Amino acid sequence: MSIKTIKGNLLFWKITAVFTVLLIVLGIVFVQIASRFSKSYYTAAHQELYGDVAKHLATFTQPFKNGKPDTSVTHDIIHSTMVANPSVEVYLLDTAGKIVDYVVPDTTVQIHHVNIAKVKQWLAADAMHRPMGDNPKQPNEPSIFSAAPVYENSKLEGYVYAVLASEKQKEILSALNMHLHSRLSSYIFFTALTVAFIVGIVTFFLITDSICRIAAVVKRFKEGDYTARIHGYAEGNLGMLTSTFNEMADVIVDNFDKITATDKFRQELIANVSHDLRTPLSIMQGYVETMMMKKDSLSQSDKEKFLSVIHDSTKKLSGLVEQLFQYAKLEANLVTPEKESFLISELASDILMAYQLKADEKNIHLKIDAPSNLPPVFADIALTERVLQNLLDNAFKFTPEGGSITIRLTETQAGIGVQVADTGIGIAPEEQAFIFERYKQLDNKNVPKKGMGIGLAIVKKILELHQSTIEVISEPGKGTAFKFVLPMFGKAAI
Repeated sequence: MSIKTIKGNLLFWKITAVFTVLLIVLGIVFVQIASRFSKSYYTAAHQELYGDVAKHLATFTQPFKNGKPDTSVTHDIIHSTMVANPSVEVYLLDTAGKIVDYVVPDTTVQIHHVNIAKVKQWLAADAMHRPMGDNPKQPNEPSIFSAAPVYENSKLEGYVYAVLASEKQKEILSALNMHLHSRLSSYIFFTALTVAFIVGIVTFFLITDSICRIAAVVKRFKEGDYTARIHGYAEGNLGMLTSTFNEMADVIVDNFDKITATDKFRQELIANVSHDLRTPLSIMQGYVETMMMKKDSLSQSDKEKFLSVIHDSTKKLSGLVEQLFQYAKLEANLVTPEKESFLISELASDILMAYQLKADEKNIHLKIDAPSNLPPVFADIALTERVLQNLLDNAFKFTPEGGSITIRLTETQAGIGVQVADTGIGIAPEEQAFIFERYKQLDNKNVPKKGMGIGLAIVKKILELHQSTIEVISEPGKGTAFKFVLPMFGKAAI
């Protein structure tokens, strides 16, 4: 027998035991209530059947003669009545409730006075609301009784007091009650056991069927079906289990996607680093080895030329590494903008001045188009400088000699609009949606690939940190313009 089967059987027996105990408790309560009500109904029925005994005795006999009990007449009649109905015990009371005559053995009578107020209350009440009275043989146990006044010459001489529940009757009732209890208890026990067994089986299969369905979905998920979800249990504990598992599965799948994306990024990073850094390293290594092997035969001009190539390669290598680290920090959310107020027109002018020598070498015209009263922006000045530098580097890469690059600044309702436009080769419409992806470079045979293709990806990340987006406007052969908006100082503060 497997562990799952044993656990399932334990669950079944637990459910059955709970229902059995519950039904047995309910059965015991039912027996007690039934016994109490049966006794109550018996008492009411006995009262209805024999409630007029005392009245008949008082009517058809003359219990008192000259104010005293007439035992010669009454004893025979009362004795005959008690023989015919052993449950009746007849007493003769005076007007104060004192017992003045009876037929039962004298030693069994323990009290010789009954509560006359109960007698009067009984006489005044209707049949459904008559009280219990004193039992001379058992003073501490109220009993049903019958009473009737006895008159002699229109004068009240006393009462006939008939106890309708004798000791013999109580013995019989007790035996019957025990028999009733045992039979009811037996019937209820076996009925409860049968019902509990049936309910236990049904409940067990209902619960285990739902659990098995859920377990099957969990197993599918475990075996690699990450689309597996539990359906159909919206409420209760199973509903909570369902929603919890589905949420957990979504989180796991999302984490898988993130891990996959991270792993893909790592592979791309290694591939691109190994490819793009290899070229300047190879150039540097080749020229250094040449200088070492031909150090005595190289002229001074060749040495200077080789050193210049090595220097350019180190600069390129340094720029590639710096871009790589910059993007890695942005991708890991390790960069927090330190925003401040500054004039972006002054920053743009300083950057163009730094690029002027490079522009002169390539015969490219640099210019800035900005109004004189432009408000300051509220942004991270270093990150904004990186954005402009990357956009200018991208423009220089694809702008031929004799072309122009323009930084245009405008004031808009949303903030300060920045546009870096060139007269380069442009970007095909089908490629414009992908140029901001990491390591994406234009597939143009006329332009050699330079760098790792993460310059524009860095721009996009930086602008996202400033809650801004970048837009590209381009047409093949007619140049490209990149546009974005930075918040003005006053509006950003608000």
